[in-house]
Amino acid sequence: MTAPPPAPEPAEEDGSSREAGRMDESTRNRVAPVALIGLFVIAACASLVIARAFFLPVIMGFLLALTFSPVRRGMSRLGVPAGITAGLIVLMLLVTLVAAVVGLSAPIRDYIDDAPTILSQVEQKLSVFSEALRTVTEANERMSNLASSAGGDGAAADPAAAAASGGAPTAQPQQVVVSDEPGMLARLAMVAPYVLGQAILTLVLLFFLLSVGDLFYEKIVQAVPTFRDKKNAIRIAYDIERKLSRYFFTISIINFGLGVSIALAMWGLGMPNPILFGAVAFIFNFVPYIGAIAGVALATVIGIVALPTVGQALIAGAVYFLLTSFEGQFVTPYAVGRSLKLNPVVVFISVAFWGWAWSVVGMIVAVPTLIALRAFADHVAGMRGIAIFLSGRDDELPRIHQTTTPPADKVYAAAQKEAETDAPALPHVEPDLSNAQKEATAT
Repeated sequence: MTAPPPAPEPAEEDGSSREAGRMDESTRNRVAPVALIGLFVIAACASLVIARAFFLPVIMGFLLALTFSPVRRGMSRLGVPAGITAGLIVLMLLVTLVAAVVGLSAPIRDYIDDAPTILSQVEQKLSVFSEALRTVTEANERMSNLASSAGGDGAAADPAAAAASGGAPTAQPQQVVVSDEPGMLARLAMVAPYVLGQAILTLVLLFFLLSVGDLFYEKIVQAVPTFRDKKNAIRIAYDIERKLSRYFFTISIINFGLGVSIALAMWGLGMPNPILFGAVAFIFNFVPYIGAIAGVALATVIGIVALPTVGQALIAGAVYFLLTSFEGQFVTPYAVGRSLKLNPVVVFISVAFWGWAWSVVGMIVAVPTLIALRAFADHVAGMRGIAIFLSGRDDELPRIHQTTTPPADKVYAAAQKEAETDAPALPHVEPDLSNAQKEATAT
């Protein structure tokens, strides 16, 4: 009589299956938030691209409001109402925009009208390089013909051989393409109403954001439940405001100096319309990397047409490049400071993305958006990795304040004192001390 087989050990199998189930559940718990964040980012990017006609003036309005908020707050301390300050700022921007359009429209229109002539002159002056390229191309064709005739197909290698054998070369018909697309001036006239509408919407939104004063900050203080979060929220808001203001005003002054330097350099080299080159340098330099490259290319092309030799045109482009390189490598890092340094790779990718999404305006708002994102991530513990990734080399990040909650009145007083020293004063809001006092009493 044979012995029965040993009974299975269900306890171990059940334990291993439960352990595997727990591992799968923990993996799902880790992957699910990442997947949700990825879907949110994709949906947000798609929304920005699809609805750019709405988001572009809104984001520009908020960025300009954060930039001019210190000016509005300083005028308020002098007794000037926020509405009057907002009107003056909007009027100044409008006058500057109109003056720039009126002053630069004439030379730009002349260059657009003379674009075919300019291209033909560039082609003529670059004929030396085209002749060398043509010689190389003809030699390549002859070698191809010799290789095909050596194959024994009995065909003549060139038209001269065909004529010697009694044949005549056949004339190939030429195609003439007639384009009915509108010219560049017509395209600009079609785009002008859209651009004008976007500019008006941005300025109107900027006026309302500045005229309401610290309304948004007051709502932040009222909406956040605990005083620790109130203090952190106000610190984040003022930090973003301070860094954006510092960036825009500093970069504007630097770009103005760069524009003056390039205008003087182009005038000394005999280039036409040196003021136009200065204005182009001022505007283009708001776009990192790509703006400088476009300016160098423009100076070189115009120099080929306006200057006697190609060498002088290359000198004009080289001078433009040297001035922008000196500004980018020495002046801007020293003036802006370490707190606004960003990862150059991230900056380039951001400029490329926003340029694809919102064209030229997107390239201009790419860096301010990164500055605001980094300022926000500097004060949030969960976004510390993003702040480190966005920062430049050897950049120090501020410490995140995480302390126990003192009594509510001391928290609010400390937040107001810190905001007065590091940033503009806190908005005057009567705090609700009930919840914070209960927390302080419980601790």
